[in-house]
Amino acid sequence: MQRLQQHWYRVSPLHLLLYPLSLLFRLLAALRRAMFRYGLLATVKLPVPVIVVGNITVGGTGKTPLTLWLARQLIDAGWHPAIISRGYRSEGETRAREVHKDDSAQTVGDEPLLMTRRALCPVWIGRDRPAVALALLQAHPECDIIISDDGLQHYRLQRDVEIAVVDGVRRFGNGMLLPAGPLREPLSRLHEIDAVVINGGTPDTAEGIAMSLQGAQFRNLLDPAQIRSAADFEGLKVHALAGIGHPERFFSHLRQLGLQPETHAFPDHHSYTGDEITANDADAILMTEKDAVKCAAFASKKHWVLQVDAQVAPPLFNLITEKLSHGR
Repeated sequence: MQRLQQHWYRVSPLHLLLYPLSLLFRLLAALRRAMFRYGLLATVKLPVPVIVVGNITVGGTGKTPLTLWLARQLIDAGWHPAIISRGYRSEGETRAREVHKDDSAQTVGDEPLLMTRRALCPVWIGRDRPAVALALLQAHPECDIIISDDGLQHYRLQRDVEIAVVDGVRRFGNGMLLPAGPLREPLSRLHEIDAVVINGGTPDTAEGIAMSLQGAQFRNLLDPAQIRSAADFEGLKVHALAGIGHPERFFSHLRQLGLQPETHAFPDHHSYTGDEITANDADAILMTEKDAVKCAAFASKKHWVLQVDAQVAPPLFNLITEKLSHGR
């Protein structure tokens, strides 16, 4: 899979073989969406508004930081949000269940566990998004708005606001649909979405709303009370690992902080072993929050976690507020 993804960001002879499959994928995706649009496949409308945060490409674009940012903005505006997610590669993704801080990433998924440990609002997982949302609302009747993390293509759940996150550096790769390229849906889909958020890069205000990931403090994985800045690692042998959709984004962030670590990239949602996160020659090993929730069991005092938060241009929440006010 990882080798195939490398082809998504270039054009090679392999695409001559894969392009017919992309055309078939495009046809099937369009047919499926049309069946929902014209009522041939049933949809579910919840008793509360739904905001969907997703993307039209495979791989990480920054949806989780944006979802957390959005939850915080809604709380500050007087709402009581909750988050639903599939819980990718989790053991419990087939049934609706709440995520708790002491759950394991293997059981509930790394991203839902990360969001739960931020302690902003309830987080529930399950493959059937409407069923998850209804179970959540029954357990938490105080919740008055749902954020669906990575739910753009889950058309069975009706939504009030759609947000697509785009990687500002990688963009749309070679512009082809699966399996020849990274696109889940044609680029024309972005014209139908309420807001397109460009994470990183240099977005044109005409094409999307700017977002960046900010963070400069490292917490010790075993002792979170210990906090260091990038300057504290000066003169030390530093390694960095990342098992996210675009590991280079994390490594680039570290370089912008003045660090020059030896880097180790892993597939997205990678399940680590103790050997993979151990470097005998390292004085410090840096990782993302998403990796940290899977590594605490076999970490040492060498392991440090960088927490990042989304910074988003004001037009996004202004747009969301306007759309929600019309529905109230």
